[in-house]
Order: sequence, then C-alpha cells, then structure tokens
Amino acid sequence: MELIKILTDQLGINDNQAKGGAGLIFSLVKDKLDSGDFSKIASAIPGVNDLIKSAPESGGLMGAIGGLASSFGGGSSLGNLAGLADGFSKLGLDSGMIGKFIPIIMSFVESKGGASVKALLEKVLK
Repeated sequence: MELIKILTDQLGINDNQAKGGAGLIFSLVKDKLDSGDFSKIASAIPGVNDLIKSAPESGGLMGAIGGLASSFGGGSSLGNLAGLADGFSKLGLDSGMIGKFIPIIMSFVESKGGASVKALLEKVLK
C-alpha cells in the first residue's frame, strides 16, 4: 500500500509498525466520526479497514487517561491522541512518533480524497 511505503521511507520504521500506527490513527478517526463521514475516508483510501484490523489493541491506562482528559474538556484531540500512545508503544514506537505519522497521513489523505476528506480527519486529529 502506498501510504505504508511513504511511512516506512520517511520515518525509518518497518511495515508492521507503519500499518499498526496508521491503523491506530484511522481507528480513532473511525470511532470519532459518524459512519457517513468515515465512509468518505474509506472510499478515498482503499484498504483503510485492513489497516484498522492491523492496529494493536489499545486502551489500557493511556486510553483511560485519554478518556478522562476528553471528559473534562481537556481538548478532545489531546484526549484522542493520548489514547494512541499505548498502541504505539505496543508497536515499539514512542509516543513522539504519533506527531510524525499525522502530517504524513493528512497529506496522503488530501492527495487521495481532496481537502474535504482531509477536513474530516482534522476534526479528530487537530
């Protein structure tokens, strides 16, 4: 998949890490958007559901902290992204990598689906 190649080339990570990290981010987006909005992303990015399936199960403590942060209005995206840290650590990636994945994924989504599809991601990730 083209996105996985971009992530591995630009970030120096392996295929499993790239698939898992992208899957975690798209899984978060899928959870936060209604199904109609997510289907626009899925149609722009073939294989996005396969990426979601390759994401490690996340949650645990960081997911709980993320949920707590968002329930106190601590900026919904901050809570959302905190929940990703656990999954990234299961891939052997530190939480700083989340910030490196997001602009690459945003740019890729915009190139495939245009600004309107990118804006759907920004609702969750910005």
